[in-house]
Parts: sequence; structure tokens; C-alpha cells
Amino acid sequence: MPLAKESRLSKKSIPTCERLIFALDTPDIDEAKRLVGLLGDAVHFYKLGLELFMAGGYFELLDWLNERDKKSFIDLKFFDVPQTVASAVRQLKGKKADFVTVHGNNAILEAACKEKNGLKILAVTVLTSLDDADMRDLGFQVDAKELVLSRARRALEIGCDGVISSGLEAEDLRDQLGEQFLIVVPGIRPVANVDDQKRTVDVEEAFQRGADYIVVGRPIKNASDPAKAARDIQARMDRVFES
Repeated sequence: MPLAKESRLSKKSIPTCERLIFALDTPDIDEAKRLVGLLGDAVHFYKLGLELFMAGGYFELLDWLNERDKKSFIDLKFFDVPQTVASAVRQLKGKKADFVTVHGNNAILEAACKEKNGLKILAVTVLTSLDDADMRDLGFQVDAKELVLSRARRALEIGCDGVISSGLEAEDLRDQLGEQFLIVVPGIRPVANVDDQKRTVDVEEAFQRGADYIVVGRPIKNASDPAKAARDIQARMDRVFES
């Protein structure tokens, strides 16, 4: 039974400045550090993904960010047999990361949750680079929204702390599953979308639909002034949460 509709704007005690997560997608650790230095106080939370992991020095960078009081989101989408995923999450103990992404069935998510040790486990629902046509090509008999809701419901019942979801599904997630979990929305496009992300929303829409955090990468990284682009997004978030 869907919950009664109210304001979907997040009421969690998260500093507004930390609701922006910058996707530190670069194949070079030195370039990653340069970007962090360039962004300065405009960004407080960083997502470290697979490309950066393959560059080497991933955990050294995690320590480096911790030393600068930055928050970290390990976005490696752990997906393997449950025992291996449990071991991978266990390896993060003491690394002071905040979030980690896990993908897969109930057994995989359960294994991750048993080893979280203060980490917040975020279940991947459907990648924002996929749309309904892709779902059909992959053999799914439901659309992206139905699959997101199904996977999110199971993940929360298992004990995950939240989900990764397109902003297009955030509204239904809030209406049907409530407030007591995190929604992290990637693929934010402050202007018209011209890249490989298909299910996108802008900054204001993401939060109005129920997001707790947004992940922004290329619109900041590729801007002529990345720090200004990040500050502009911070200002837009301030207006949303002050209204």
C-alpha cells in the first residue's frame, strides 16, 4: 500500500554542502588530487569509482582525502559470490569510507550487510545509462521503474542503508518505501544532457523528488571553472533547502 504523499524534500540531518558528491572519475591519482585541490571547499564528498581503482593508489587516495576531512564514497559495485563480497566489504574496515555500492541478489546484499562495520551499504538498482529499451534487450519483462522499485524494496528489507537510483524513480521510491533510507541520485545534469546518461534529472528536480544526495561528475569536471560550477550547484541546493 503506497504511503500518503507529502513533501519529498529530505529532512535528514545532512549538511547541505555534503549533499553534493563529486564523481572523481579520472585514470590518474595525481589528477584526482589536483581536482580535489582545485575544488577546495566547494566539494566535501567524493565518489571513487572503478577507473580510479584501476589506476593504483586507490586506498592511499582514500587516506589522503580523510586527512583533508573529505567524505568518501567507494563506488566499486561489488558483485560476486556472497563470500567474496563479504570479504571485500570486510577489507574496508578502518578505511573511514562513508558509502560503498553493492550489486546483486539477496544473498550478495545480505553478505555485504553483515560486514558493513559502520559503512553505509548502497544497493545498485538500475544504472542511469540504461533505459526501457535496454531493459528489453537484456531480457527483463518490466520497465526500469518497476525493476528499481523491486530491487530497492528487497535491499531495504535485507538491511541496506539506501539505494542508487535515477532521479526519475526517486519520487516513487519515497512514496512507496518511506523516508528511512538514503537515495543517492547519479547522472545529474544541470543543463541539457548531451552524453551517455539516459535517465537524468537536474539538481532541483532530484531533491524535490526525494534524493538525499546527488552525484555530479562531468558537468563540474569539464567546466571551464570547475570550482565555480560546484559552487553554483551548492547555491542551487541552498535555495532548495531554504525554500
